[in-house]
Parts: sequence; C-alpha cells; structure tokens
Amino acid sequence: MIKVIQIGLGPLGQKIGRFIAERDTVKTVAAVDKNPNYIGKDFGDLCSGMVSNITIKETVEEAIKEEKPDVAILSTVSDMERIAQQIEEILQYNIPIVSTCEELSYPWDTHPSIASRIDKIAKEKNMAVVGTGVNPGFLMDALPSFLTSVCQKVDYIEINRFQDASFRRIPFQKKIGAGLSLDSFEDKKSAGTLRHVGLTESMQLIANRMGWKLSKTEDIIEPVVAGEPVVTKNVEIEEGAALGVMQTGKGYVGEELKVLLKFKAAIGVSESFDEVIIKGEPNINSKISGGVNGDIATCAIVINALPQILRSTPGLKTMADIPLVSCFS
Repeated sequence: MIKVIQIGLGPLGQKIGRFIAERDTVKTVAAVDKNPNYIGKDFGDLCSGMVSNITIKETVEEAIKEEKPDVAILSTVSDMERIAQQIEEILQYNIPIVSTCEELSYPWDTHPSIASRIDKIAKEKNMAVVGTGVNPGFLMDALPSFLTSVCQKVDYIEINRFQDASFRRIPFQKKIGAGLSLDSFEDKKSAGTLRHVGLTESMQLIANRMGWKLSKTEDIIEPVVAGEPVVTKNVEIEEGAALGVMQTGKGYVGEELKVLLKFKAAIGVSESFDEVIIKGEPNINSKISGGVNGDIATCAIVINALPQILRSTPGLKTMADIPLVSCFS
C-alpha cells in the first residue's frame, strides 16, 4: 500500500483524490491546502462526499503528525518560481514528490539555477522529485521520445495535440482564454497569464533525448476566433471572441527546424486527436483519434508514477529518467 499526502486540493487535486479512492494499492493519509474554506474539513467529504476521517491541514508539518506518508502529490502551481519553496519544504521531511507543475517537467534550460538547487537538496535527502502530467509529461515529450526507440536515426519530430475544450474543467477553459474578447486575450497573453504552460519544456526534453542542442525556441500564441456565437454549459462566447488558443512551439538546431509542437485547445474543435510524426529511419506516424482526455490522464499519470518515483534514484527527474510508468492496480 502506497501512502500519499496530497498537497493542493483544487479541482485537479480533488479528482486525484477520487481516483486514489478507487484503488486498493494507494491511499491518501494526509491532505494540505492553504484555502481557508478547506482547512479543518474532511478530505473525503471535499473530494467525494464520503467521510474519510482525514482533516485538511494548512501545513505539511501538521498533516504528517499522525502518519508519515510514503510520497507526496503536489498539485498547486504551474511555475518554478512558486513551486520551488514548496518542494524544498516537503523534502525536509524526507518525502519524495510527484508534482503536476508544468514547468517542473523539464526545468534545466528554462530555470537552471532553481532546478540545480532542487536537485541538490533532493540528492542530499536521498529523495526523488518529478513533474508530470498528460502534457507536458507524456503526450508531447515522453511519448514521442519513447517512439523513437525503434528509429535508427531521427531528423525531425512534430507533435499535434488538438482538443475540444468544451469537456475540460472550467479552470482549463479560462486558462486558454475561452470567451475573452480579442483585446482581453492579447492583454492576458502579454501578461503571461494566458498560455499552455510547458510547450518550451517539452521541446527541450525531446531535444535532450535526441542529443540536439537547440539554438533557439519559439512559442507563438494566437487566439482561435469564433465565427458565430457559441453557448456551452459553462461559457457564452460572442462572435469574434476567443474560443481558445492555438500555440505553436518551434525548436531549431542552427537554422534547421527540428521540433514542431502544435497545441490547439478551443471550444468546439471539430476533431480531437493526438499525433506524433517522426521523420527518420523509419518514418513513424502515430495518431490517437479522439485524443486523450486531459483531466483524466493527468490524474492517472500522477498516480501511476508513484511506484516509479519510489524506485527512482534521488534527484530532480524527468519522465524520461524514471522507470517506465504504467497503470497499476
């Protein structure tokens, strides 16, 4: 039985809690959140409506007094600047970490000093830390890297993730700008608050695995514009407003384009799919029709990574560094 402390109980953390409750080999034994509306409440009641006798605490120190967990699931923020202190605090209690922080998936090029500090502390504590999720963490980096296992050579990698965001959680719809006017979309883009976080990290992870040193990367963000009014259960979108985002990542070696990532998430996308195109020897084209449900997959891969982070050597890891993750029960 793997005993888990869950830190961060927003919509994603709550869904992870429900998924854990459905398994016999994993158990949440402690829960932490800074939200004053959650502190002191029963964790099970918050997640599934069933009493668990686990009281949500404000700090890790308080939460682990009664029972020491084997591993922490950290689902709080997306950026390295804010996640670093949280990771360092957890490591002080000698607890390995699986996090949903997108920038943690491959921070060595984008935040090298923070990554090195976390890696150093994790090794001193003999613990492993990994950032994962469906994307980044799998579909646009780990999966295509693994698909190249059967290639004699690789010249170019393209990954396309197109998804209808109508069925995603409301925070995700807000994150991609669904319903915003184009002026508001541009304002949020300029402020850095509207984007799919992790595209650059995915390019860097792929390049690292291929042995490519990227000379430059581009992360291009554009709105998907509504041609007519759209009404869903969660949002009303006027004609000419944003349905979501089209984000394109380009990674170059010299002047040669080696990695192309296209991420489109918008209300009403006509076809959802995930596709990996590898040009090399042999060429590979792998397509998942219908696409992978991001909310389900993120929660699942976080849980499925638990046994492997416990088996991993210490330090800050990527999904390419730890033993192969698979579903377990």
